Amino acid sequence: MDNNLAIIVLAAGQGTRMKSATPKLLHPLAGAPIVAHVLATARTLDAAHVVAVVRHERDLVAAAVEAELPGTVIVDQDEIPGTGRAVEQAIAALPADFEGEVLVLNGDVPLLNADTLAAFLEQHRADAAQASVLSAIYDDPSGYGRVVRDITGRFDRIVEQKDASDDERRIAEINAGIYAFGAAALRDQLANLTTENAQGEKYLTDVIGLLRAAGSEVEAVPVSEPWLVAGINDRAQLSETAARLNALIVRGWQLNGVTIEDPTTTWIDLTVRIEPDVTIRPGTQLKGATVIETGAVVGPDTTLVDCEIGRNAEVKRTDGTLAVVGAGASVGPFSYLRPGTVLGADGKIGAFVETKNAKIGHGSKVPHLSYVGDATIGEQSNIGAGSIFANYDGVTKHHSEIGSHVRTGSHGVFVAPVRIGDGVYTGAGTVIRKDVPAGALAVNVAPQRNIEGWVQTNRPGTAAAQAAEAADGASGPASHDAAAD
Repeated sequence: MDNNLAIIVLAAGQGTRMKSATPKLLHPLAGAPIVAHVLATARTLDAAHVVAVVRHERDLVAAAVEAELPGTVIVDQDEIPGTGRAVEQAIAALPADFEGEVLVLNGDVPLLNADTLAAFLEQHRADAAQASVLSAIYDDPSGYGRVVRDITGRFDRIVEQKDASDDERRIAEINAGIYAFGAAALRDQLANLTTENAQGEKYLTDVIGLLRAAGSEVEAVPVSEPWLVAGINDRAQLSETAARLNALIVRGWQLNGVTIEDPTTTWIDLTVRIEPDVTIRPGTQLKGATVIETGAVVGPDTTLVDCEIGRNAEVKRTDGTLAVVGAGASVGPFSYLRPGTVLGADGKIGAFVETKNAKIGHGSKVPHLSYVGDATIGEQSNIGAGSIFANYDGVTKHHSEIGSHVRTGSHGVFVAPVRIGDGVYTGAGTVIRKDVPAGALAVNVAPQRNIEGWVQTNRPGTAAAQAAEAADGASGPASHDAAAD
């Protein structure tokens, strides 16, 4: 732990430009709220103290902060607006004898990583500065405060866009709003802030001016890439940041031995884990706590949420949530794996199959056009096409059990609760309403009845009737010829 470091996370803003009932900092980004990314960076820096300042939707934001970084001190910003006031209240929550460095982060700047901040702090300490400003070089700096340097290149001041001269507006170096302060100097100057300005706020940037006026050392440290300090204020910026972060995640997995055929259409949450020699095909989304083991092939056009995919399994054109696919198993295309699905090793869930709370044993197959809900299927069984597990009686869900080495006919219905023993066969179109003992053949006997002439009588003049009449006419003479021969 760095006992000389305290981190303040500013998380009080409303984020009105998001136009959302959800607080800005809680919008998801790569599987976690925006603010969680900032807190993860704070955790990596291992500061002795972390303080989060909250206000808008206080309880929701505070709960997200506590979930991501337990032990964070929560401070409520009062009615006095401004970042200066937020930091003033956060400083008051630190131990009175803390004399180390204070790093101020914005909760809506999620891509700023720990390595960049560690280098920033190292430079701040090496310069023996009372304040350091993280800056960036932007091609279009419009709207940002500019970092003004003197003729020797040293930091002079920060000037806001509205107050800048024409020459100052041409400056490309902007204030990123990330600061490092000496705790004692920061406390002293925060006491001098006022709200005597057009917005009636206490500005943290005014502390920089006060320190410079007092002759204190202040430095500006540019980041290597401007996107590192990009904030999120609206949905467009959220989308841009998500794309940037996803590109970094995808590249990281590629460098770790994962084949990702189309990075631009592949989306992977930070919480996903992928082993080497996995292949991810285009149009795939991997979310939550999904884990994919070596040799598996996932995609194309597949979404997996909190799923486990075993070694050498294949999952294509599938939507799955809270499902487990065993080693060497096959899923898809057009399969829907709902929570509680467990497919055993070398098993198969095929085309247009939906499963829910279904345990399908080693080598067993549900090849196509079926629904398996609330069921257990043993090993090496085959469920015929178009089978339905009727698990709901209108009030309660019931469970069905299919044994091992079972062969069910196409278009079967299993009315739960029912148990099918090992080695059972069922006939096509059979409705199973009671248990079937091991080794039995289950069929519904219903003789087929043909009512000749029904179409011509009941559907006269239709195309079907005309075709039937033509067929009758064609068959009559042919029969007579055969008899004559």
